[in-house]
Amino acid sequence: MSTRTLPMKVPAPGLPARVRIHEVGARDGLQNEKEIVPTEVKAEFIRRLAVAGLTTIEATSFVHPKWVPQLADAEALFPLLGEIADVGDVSLPVLVPNERGLDRALALGARSIAVFGSATETFAARNLNRTVDESLAMFEPVVARAKADRAHVRGYLSMCFGDPWEGAVPVAQVVRVAKALMDLGCDELSLGDTIGVATPGHVTALLTALNESGVTTAAVGVHFHDTYGQALSNTLAALQHGVSTVDASAGGLGGCPYAKSATGNLATEDLVWMLDGLGIETGVDLDELTATSAWLAEHLGRPSPSRTVRALAPSSSPASHKE
Repeated sequence: MSTRTLPMKVPAPGLPARVRIHEVGARDGLQNEKEIVPTEVKAEFIRRLAVAGLTTIEATSFVHPKWVPQLADAEALFPLLGEIADVGDVSLPVLVPNERGLDRALALGARSIAVFGSATETFAARNLNRTVDESLAMFEPVVARAKADRAHVRGYLSMCFGDPWEGAVPVAQVVRVAKALMDLGCDELSLGDTIGVATPGHVTALLTALNESGVTTAAVGVHFHDTYGQALSNTLAALQHGVSTVDASAGGLGGCPYAKSATGNLATEDLVWMLDGLGIETGVDLDELTATSAWLAEHLGRPSPSRTVRALAPSSSPASHKE
């Protein structure tokens, strides 16, 4: 680990005192890898993320292996994560596409689940093979059964700012689908900038429109991709609006297997560096997190995309892997 200068803590007015990072690297990040990552490596990755202080770590997906083969080991992986509860108060959400996926997740003891919807018809057809309204109808019994089982439910909404086939997505269209997801009974909503085209003004406009529709800021998280280098500026705009849940991926891993223009997620390390400088608490040890992403980069055989990881662990490279 290189010697580093700590960011000066200079709080900005009107920002949350604490941000909960919803870590998606083990699911959203690894699902886009060309090579299958061994189950034991995934389990160790999640364990190290917990040691670094992350308390919400999305573990895997119970999508049919045909569609996401990188996460076909969900049944093998989830039982290996029991010891993580000893690390601290850690939540391990899993993605479920339908009732069959929910059955698989609940059978293994999952207590936090997520459904994944689309704000646009084209992506709904490509990702779910359904219209937007048909996908909402599919989610209705999933959410109802999960809530009846006292599980926490997150609703992901993709293509909230732009769609590679449909272009810019009207704010009112996103609000309609977002409100419908919340009306199903979701506990929280994650707004996805799946192809990374959002800019701060657009972020503020969507959050304002959601509030006007009755969706509270406290129920909203943001999920930005860094395709055009806007993820951190968009996150800051969301924080200024009062959002205190931010999705990020350790090492900047990820994309979307159904949208080829979707590049990596906002890197968790880059987010923590900014939040540290703003004096916003996260509970995350940046050195531990950076070491974890450098370790995983060695297993993946390439440098981490995260600028912060590269700055803090410049000596780490795939060639240095000795395990």
